[in-house]
Amino acid sequence: MTFIGHPSIMADVEEVEVIVAHHECATLRVGDVFLKIDADQTRTDVEVEAMALAPIPTPEVLWRKPPVLALAALPGVALGRLGEPSTASPAAWAAAGAAVRMLHDAPLPPWPGRSLDEIASHLVRECAWLRMNDVLPAEVITRNRAIAETALRPWTPVFTHGDLQVAHVFVADDEVTGVLDWSEAAQGDALYDLATLTLGHQEHLGDVIAGYGTDVDLEVIRAWWSLRSLRGVRWLVRHGFDPTSPGCEVDVLRAQA
Repeated sequence: MTFIGHPSIMADVEEVEVIVAHHECATLRVGDVFLKIDADQTRTDVEVEAMALAPIPTPEVLWRKPPVLALAALPGVALGRLGEPSTASPAAWAAAGAAVRMLHDAPLPPWPGRSLDEIASHLVRECAWLRMNDVLPAEVITRNRAIAETALRPWTPVFTHGDLQVAHVFVADDEVTGVLDWSEAAQGDALYDLATLTLGHQEHLGDVIAGYGTDVDLEVIRAWWSLRSLRGVRWLVRHGFDPTSPGCEVDVLRAQA
């Protein structure tokens, strides 16, 4: 592999770790540097600007030379992984909730997120694909689509991360040390971020809400669990991931039904 610019980052590095790689982008770790390679530079533009605007810890941008963005590694460890039990303490989960609340209280980013009509249309298409490909029993799809409809209501937009998976939140000593992957940040529904963070880790929802510090509509969070999972299965399959792994999207849909 040839690295673009700054070859000194390879000094004294014995290996390159592939963090994630699919048809759209890849993230590599080289020592204490993460290299994000994305063919769509509009996503990188959003990521860089969102990190600059966010009032919570984010990775330091070391340099950028399209299509590569170099970020400093965050201290600590990920709050958890989808499909695996989290070893983080309730206090760490509460700290994540507090960080999300700080983000949601910040001024809105200048670009909009997806509209309700876009989300609803996407949901219809993905449910049709799931049925056509016999990914799940029809009754599971139907039940989850009915649950998901609860999320499709007007909301007051806030500054959302947009892809706040548990693996994107790093913690140390029960404090958030940083949040990764801001390419989907936009104006959006606060409860979508909370649902994404707790997807597959429903047992920590109470800790997150305690840290968030305000009442939330639990039915809407559950609706986003269904909606995100229904919308995500096809993308995961097409990009080489397995949504049927234990504890992942298909298991979430079955549990919801």
